[in-house]
Amino acid sequence: MAAWGGELRVERVFGPETPTGRYKHPASLTQLKNGDLYLVYYGGDGEYAVDTGVFGARLAKGTTTWEKPRRVAHDPFRSVGNAVIWQAPDDVVWLFYVVRYGKTWTTSRIQAKISRDGARSWSDSFVVAQQEGMMVRNRPLVLANGDYLLPVYLERGNDTESVGPESTSRFLRFSAGTREWTESGVVRSAKGNIQPAVAELTPGVLVAYCRRGGGYGPVTDGYLIRSESRDGGRNWSSGVNSPFPNPNAAVDLMKLASGSLLLVFNDCMTGRTPLTVALSTDLDRSWPLRRNIAEGKDAYGYPYAIQTSDGLIHVVYTSEGRTVINHAIFDEDWVRNQR
Repeated sequence: MAAWGGELRVERVFGPETPTGRYKHPASLTQLKNGDLYLVYYGGDGEYAVDTGVFGARLAKGTTTWEKPRRVAHDPFRSVGNAVIWQAPDDVVWLFYVVRYGKTWTTSRIQAKISRDGARSWSDSFVVAQQEGMMVRNRPLVLANGDYLLPVYLERGNDTESVGPESTSRFLRFSAGTREWTESGVVRSAKGNIQPAVAELTPGVLVAYCRRGGGYGPVTDGYLIRSESRDGGRNWSSGVNSPFPNPNAAVDLMKLASGSLLLVFNDCMTGRTPLTVALSTDLDRSWPLRRNIAEGKDAYGYPYAIQTSDGLIHVVYTSEGRTVINHAIFDEDWVRNQR
């Protein structure tokens, strides 16, 4: 994958024909130390099916065909979901996912596995967060002091309101000294929020954009929730509406190698289309640059972004009723060169 020169490429990675079940949602991606890309997703017969699993697939460096996905996490009695893959600076590959103990995701706990051989073999699973309703969606962030900060959330709701006002974005911290994940801050907002996406603007100063709370369906006041921390993610301001619309959908945020911030979101209040990337060159003060990755009548959900060592930006997302995983590749110039 050479330099893009201001172009966008979108490829279909896996669809309903893949023998892991029709359902594929959500997906996440990391670049391994050897240059391979490794993708994971939650697959099976449906979101609330029991015989589900986390599946992993590799795109070897210098090749163009993804290897056949194989199951890397499974519970024979419970549904699993929301897989997040990430290689840490010490080359340990972390796989986070949730296990649902009841009928809804509000009964979930966070578990993990690690790999020390580039995602070829995995440890036994272990619990990261035992509290009922804890879930994960985005990758950890390496802070300026070396700690890892994992965005998580506590989901609370009922049959009529999937994400209630008691739902909160949260963070777990991992330090080299303790080698344990400990609680580190909560984002509260009037109608609830989940699935924080976080970036460190300057050492110790962080910003998070979170999926709004409330029910599904057409709304006229649905915005991403914004919060900030000025003590390295230990305490967070009350979440408030940002300028970005949000149709109760996941987002992603990252700081690029250039120092620019990249936000990936659905630029609509009533549906998950279009899927848009926005760029801030002044550390979240303004976001003048926007381009659509995908648009049309489909629903483009759960974007997950990384930047690889060659400077390219990769976004994976699902479509076609959560049966297709797509992979968009572009560079910062493509976002800047608006037409």
